[in-house]
Amino acid sequence: MLNPVPSTAALRIENLVKRYGPRAALDGVSFELQAGTFVALLGPNGAGKSTLFQVLTGLFAADEGDVHVAGQSLRSAPAAALRHTGVVFQQISLDLDLSVQRNLLFQADLHGLPRKLARERIESGCARFGLADQLGRRVRELSGGNRRKVELLRANLHQPSVLLMDEATVGLDPKSRQDLLAALHADVRERGVCVLWATHWVEEAAGAARVLVLHKGKLLADGSPAEVTRDLGEATLEAGFIARTR
Repeated sequence: MLNPVPSTAALRIENLVKRYGPRAALDGVSFELQAGTFVALLGPNGAGKSTLFQVLTGLFAADEGDVHVAGQSLRSAPAAALRHTGVVFQQISLDLDLSVQRNLLFQADLHGLPRKLARERIESGCARFGLADQLGRRVRELSGGNRRKVELLRANLHQPSVLLMDEATVGLDPKSRQDLLAALHADVRERGVCVLWATHWVEEAAGAARVLVLHKGKLLADGSPAEVTRDLGEATLEAGFIARTR
């Protein structure tokens, strides 16, 4: 029987190191995130955000350190840790030739959800996102914004404790970006999910409860948007971010 590590954190990262040859894409990264929080991971391209997400989702193994999701170690109990994790990657990962419903049912089957429960969650989620009339359509026929909504719904089907969003608004129009962020903030309030939102857009980070600034594999700052702005030493979060990551 697995014994969870005692912690109130939804996500705990301890001294994470990931190297590509001599270069450290992650260099001793550590932080804790609590349930019911929306946290922005802000960093320029090449900061290590995608590498961190690949480690958090088990695609890459860290060279050093560990990750605990809902108290479960990703290193020693990966299946248990990943059961508590949902993810939307930067690149679309839906099967474009399957219908919305078949994509979602396939994901539910992977998580072992009973078919009746899966259909209930799919129907309620689609109704919430305005996709109730899109269930039978092939994903390739959907707009970019609706594809992202389907991916968010898919990531939430098993009701994870931690939801990872990797540059999820790339290519979306302003209205679709706004809708996606609103849906995530609603999940934080209503279900207590912990959202880690990776972005290089300062305006997206400014609306988060907490901001982590990642640059060259290291954390430069951690705190509320106002605290991070102060720590970066400029008048605005954007000015500080540009100055410190130039």
